[in-house]
Amino acid sequence: MPSAILIGPPGAGKSSVARALSKITKYSVIDTDIEIEKKVGKSISDIFLDDGEPFFRQVELEVLLRCLQETDAILALGGGSVLSDKAQLALKNSKAPIIFLDVSISNAAPRVGFNKDRPLLTLNPRQQWLTLMQVRRPIYESLATIKVNTDNRKPAEVAEEIHKQLVVSP
Repeated sequence: MPSAILIGPPGAGKSSVARALSKITKYSVIDTDIEIEKKVGKSISDIFLDDGEPFFRQVELEVLLRCLQETDAILALGGGSVLSDKAQLALKNSKAPIIFLDVSISNAAPRVGFNKDRPLLTLNPRQQWLTLMQVRRPIYESLATIKVNTDNRKPAEVAEEIHKQLVVSP
């Protein structure tokens, strides 16, 4: 079981906060997007273009299930990793603390840049982000044991807050 699992939308700071939390806890960081790219041998945007979203989601689930077996690690999930029922069940059954990093679109936009490396945010990115959040927010909230807003905060500040909550949590 990972020591902490970070979930949230694009631009919430999952990867950056995971690295900052790693410095505090000395646990390794596993970023599922990086693991997917290693497994398939190409970038996520290329996977979406060449193989399609269903293929990507299948690989994403396989990577998630494997990563949930890791210990003493901070797991940063891709924004859509939580979409399937299998993923949600596996996350709930992991018993690891799940931290929902929440962010507003005004803070997410400059972080994400709404560029081609975010395949689900290429056409009308702001509207697509809002639409993604309509679907994903209830899932993030239902899975989360801790919720932290990252608006106008540095990754180190967010990591410190998470660490304090993890130390106090049972």
